[in-house]
Amino acid sequence: MRHRKSGVKLNRTSSHRKAMFRNMVTSLFKHDRIKTTDAKAKELRKHADKMITLAKRGDLHARRQALAFIREKDVVHKLFNDVADKFSSRDGGYTRITKLGPRSGDAAPMSMIELIFDEA
Repeated sequence: MRHRKSGVKLNRTSSHRKAMFRNMVTSLFKHDRIKTTDAKAKELRKHADKMITLAKRGDLHARRQALAFIREKDVVHKLFNDVADKFSSRDGGYTRITKLGPRSGDAAPMSMIELIFDEA
């Protein structure tokens, strides 16, 4: 049974998964959109939404929690100053996943995950 087991394994060890999602969240906030597989994009949404919620909170403890997860200090600065202001009136749903065609090598379904700035 799979009761109470959240998250997907993606055929990786836990340390590899954690490092991969830390890198992906950093890239997402740095470039505002990234291209990845469907399964990774769906799991990445959880981590990205949590970081935006921390940024909206805006206190020192939230900033330190974000610094513990996101790899680059300037990305955390951008997150807390720019992104938090744009999402201040939004109560969730900060990312959008757009389906793309299959990847050429292994035919994995690809997606574009991006931050939603236009709607509020």
